Amino acid sequence: MAIYITDACINCGACEPECPNNAIYEGGVPWRMADGTSLTGMYTLMDGRQVDAEAKNEPLSQDVYYIVSDKCTECVGFHDEPQCAAVCPVDCCLPDPNVRETQEELFEKKARLHL
Repeated sequence: MAIYITDACINCGACEPECPNNAIYEGGVPWRMADGTSLTGMYTLMDGRQVDAEAKNEPLSQDVYYIVSDKCTECVGFHDEPQCAAVCPVDCCLPDPNVRETQEELFEKKARLHL
């Protein structure tokens, strides 16, 4: 499953540089699939929508840092645990109950993001 950031976020920014997939964005900042990945061209999101990897997408939060589930691999293939959760001083980086993925699916996602 992906990680999400709760409203308890204090906007310290500790999590953002730790993400190997560049899946974490500051509130109000648009996100792109290409950021921190090797993606180009069209990419199919988990919900079946297709987006241009280079296109800017609307921020998922205006107020606090947020994680793009389509880019989050829970650090599988990079680290033994999600690095955002490991460095968060207020423990607001939690498993997203709405985005459930197996270890195998997370490894496959990592492979798609980093060709």
